Amino acid sequence: MPASTPHTAQADLAKEINSRLTRLQELVAAGGLQGAIDLLTECVRSNGVIQAFGTGHSEGFSMEIAGRAGGLIPTRRITLREVVLVGGRDREDLFKPELERDPTVVEELLAHTEIHPQDVFIIASNSGVNSSIVGMALALKERGHQVIAVTSLEHTRAVEPKHASGKRLSEIADVVIDNLAPFGDATLELAEGIKVGAVSSLTATYIGQALTVGVVSKMVEAGEVPPVFLSANIPGGDEHNRVLQDLYGSRIKSF
Repeated sequence: MPASTPHTAQADLAKEINSRLTRLQELVAAGGLQGAIDLLTECVRSNGVIQAFGTGHSEGFSMEIAGRAGGLIPTRRITLREVVLVGGRDREDLFKPELERDPTVVEELLAHTEIHPQDVFIIASNSGVNSSIVGMALALKERGHQVIAVTSLEHTRAVEPKHASGKRLSEIADVVIDNLAPFGDATLELAEGIKVGAVSSLTATYIGQALTVGVVSKMVEAGEVPPVFLSANIPGGDEHNRVLQDLYGSRIKSF
């Protein structure tokens, strides 16, 4: 194929991103996220905490859900580093790519996570097949929790599950949201065997924010006051947040 210039490649990347965001906008307009929004709204109304989990780049999605300005306060990130910070693992384990494929981390993580029956979990994984991701979803369903998945359906259907159950995240979750990333995530082939332009982080960010906006909008329409973070970098932000955070205490403590 002819070599792309930097200018044309960047323009092509913009098209790839914008086309997916347009499809997601159409999904939102058609009510395609409503199932997830309803679960999350009920969680907040019942004094639950929205628990978010993702490994690798998908941890970025959980950061969109939990603990940021304009986001809901009753939220928490579950992170792999907790098996070192509050667990018994050696810190060198954090540098091993095998960690996210290790099914034994699930019970370690849940042992250090304060969970209430009304909590709802959002799990993000582009591939949706690594053992920690699938194991987490299975463990949560066994405990009776609702699980929302954000994953690439194109990618996950093209690869074999790595968990002993033989399942994919998309086959376990109560609600599945497709992040529309292609197989392998990268969208542009600039030369034979050279693909760049990953989009899953960008589409997942939009999904995360759309879910938050949906929950807050639903509560406002019902005459409720949703517990929302203000930026800590504006006057009064810390004070506002602290009052609401204190209502949930250690339940929303993230590492």
